[in-house]
Amino acid sequence: MKKYLKLLRVEQWVKNLFVFVPLFFSGNIQNLDLLTKSIFAFIIFSLAASSVYILNDYNDIEADKKHPEKRRRPLASGAISKGKALGILVGIFITDILLVFVAQMYFNQILWKFALIILAYLAMNLAYTLKLKHVPIVDIFIIAIGFVLRVLAGGYITGIEISQWAILLTFVLALVLAIGKRRGELINAQVSGKTRRALDGYNVQFADIALSISIALAIVCYLMFTLSPQIQMKLHSGVFYTVIFVVFAFLRYLQQTLVYNRTESPTKIVYRDRYIQITLILWVAAFLILIYFKK
Repeated sequence: MKKYLKLLRVEQWVKNLFVFVPLFFSGNIQNLDLLTKSIFAFIIFSLAASSVYILNDYNDIEADKKHPEKRRRPLASGAISKGKALGILVGIFITDILLVFVAQMYFNQILWKFALIILAYLAMNLAYTLKLKHVPIVDIFIIAIGFVLRVLAGGYITGIEISQWAILLTFVLALVLAIGKRRGELINAQVSGKTRRALDGYNVQFADIALSISIALAIVCYLMFTLSPQIQMKLHSGVFYTVIFVVFAFLRYLQQTLVYNRTESPTKIVYRDRYIQITLILWVAAFLILIYFKK
């Protein structure tokens, strides 16, 4: 079972929690109907993401065999055969289609916008796997757009309007993680002497500058988000002070990136770094208080 979970990259499903962003910030997380819709969106998006991971691993078997870490992946290591992986891929795709129809019947509403987001995500990542991941800058933009699609999926399935600043913040935050990952890969390539086409248009100096610019943009976007009239009306004006948690988290991430070079897999930082974990918990707690206990 472990090898199949590894094939699906279940640990990466944490990224799909972005579908809950519209529900959380709207103050409707106690609404059981909307919460159920968001859970459906999370499951459907997670399965779609897993199908992309399988396709990517299938396409990169030979390259992954030469990578110090990726060679341990189920397909590259031979733990799962190509035929079985394709069978799982088809099964996941069919399951996702069925789940969309089940959601439409269960909630008694047409989810065509949500379905289009899922299709757009799959089509974009198909192009990414086959060609665009080898095009510098375009590759990290596609990763960032994928996070925006997660937020839009959560908004469309629940009918919750999403702030433009929230969308822009999501994009820039994802860009930070994508650039950080590329930088980590560059550092590993220098140590192991191995590289791949996706890194041809990058170097460490460019990654450092791009990362600094993206983090600055992310902080500005977050400030504008907290100061927007829509958020100020919905929440207490004290929401502005949550920027303290955001700045600390970004500085800690920069420390991990520039000092310790631990950025090839940004999700590992969330799982392992206690400082960032505590900061995220405090940030979420602050918003819970501001949204649900403001009176």
